[in-house]
Amino acid sequence: MNRAAVKKVALSRAPAWVWFIAWVGIGVGFVFALLGAMTVGIFVLPVVGGFAILVTSRSGSIVGVPGLISGGSLPLFYVAYLNRDGPGTICRSFAGGGSECVEEWSPVPWLVLGVVLLLGGMAVFVRGNRKRVRSDDAPTRV
Repeated sequence: MNRAAVKKVALSRAPAWVWFIAWVGIGVGFVFALLGAMTVGIFVLPVVGGFAILVTSRSGSIVGVPGLISGGSLPLFYVAYLNRDGPGTICRSFAGGGSECVEEWSPVPWLVLGVVLLLGGMAVFVRGNRKRVRSDDAPTRV
């Protein structure tokens, strides 16, 4: 067996949570590209797509793909954080004089959707991994 084949087998045997975290990163990138579609999203999407292809080819399975769902929650948490003082018009005064007023949304829908995605992806991963472990541990009859 050559070195490349040994390395590929070693990568595919990495713990399932490693692939889950890799897919979380991909999910973050895809949602960031979607939320920033009119600005930087168009430039982020090819990078994230390339990373997804790389992770798929290296993992050899789809065991970590539920991380894609959980990864979608992180940009939503960021949007909720940015709107933490909302909803409504929020004005801030500066020490040197002057003020700034911005319109903020309610952070609650962003937070709720983020929690649902985070926990949903984790639940799908745990359930799928539990089934895989049980099938691997099942006794074989000869």
